Amino acid sequence: MRILSAIVTGMTLALMLSACGSSGDSESSDTPLRPPPKVATLGPFVGECGHVTDDEVRGIAGLNGVSQVYKNSVGCNWQSAGLASPSVTFASYRGSPIDREKAWVSSVGRNPDTIDVGGRKGFQALDPSGSVCDLAVQLDDDFFEWSMSYGLFGATGNPCDKTRKLAELTVQRLQ
Repeated sequence: MRILSAIVTGMTLALMLSACGSSGDSESSDTPLRPPPKVATLGPFVGECGHVTDDEVRGIAGLNGVSQVYKNSVGCNWQSAGLASPSVTFASYRGSPIDREKAWVSSVGRNPDTIDVGGRKGFQALDPSGSVCDLAVQLDDDFFEWSMSYGLFGATGNPCDKTRKLAELTVQRLQ
């Protein structure tokens, strides 16, 4: 009998508490409490490794000793053997703001410049030593980025010129 009484008391208490806080006219309000979330517009498919082959990366980067270290659904990385060696990285970002990447690049001492690659806006940022370049291109609500580091014993020339050629290939081959 005590159990039945406890169950009835508990249910009565639950009903009373659930009735509290209801204004009764909540259905008449058409104003949402917060704006609906923005749905990202998917940009074009950038392909595996930006639609760029290993040989094209080696040739454009001018780094004959680099080979692909990893490849996954969002990026690829090519490196030479050894600590602090040259590297090239490609990454694509779906529904991610390019301005967050631009802010990160700025926070590590690289001054981003606005660029246009094949009619698409983006930025490139060269580090003060001239050995690292990040280049990102906006694709609707997505973006992709090519990054090149000459490492400690790097190559010659501006790495942004080379990352731009890689980005141009990616834009030309968009699907």
